[in-house]
Amino acid sequence: MDNPVLNAEVTAFLDAQAHPLRELIESLRRVILSGGPGLVENIKWNGPNYSLAGEDRITMRIHPPKQVQVVLHRGARVQEQPKERLLADEGALLVWKANDRAVLTFRDLAELEQHEAVVRRIVGQWLAATAD
Repeated sequence: MDNPVLNAEVTAFLDAQAHPLRELIESLRRVILSGGPGLVENIKWNGPNYSLAGEDRITMRIHPPKQVQVVLHRGARVQEQPKERLLADEGALLVWKANDRAVLTFRDLAELEQHEAVVRRIVGQWLAATAD
């Protein structure tokens, strides 16, 4: 997906936020949506959220507005933990909260641009690893 379709409701939500890192958020939206077909963007937990086949998989944490975090997860319900992390940690960008939950943190657009190729791979691998 070279030109992912952004959800107009998410765009309107972000317009109302007047977030100082809006450019970073917009770039992350495109990177995440390019991660695989069937990914659906919406608002959940007060930020952009991405689901696959009706299951939440990635959520952006945009508050507090000093950074943007991309939370990779398997939904809101607690599930049995896999014995190992679901992904190899390319580039040491992931902070693991559990074997099925990791966080990427960006403080500015330049930081994302420096690691964009790795982030794209991580998103694609996460969606594949968590597909039901």
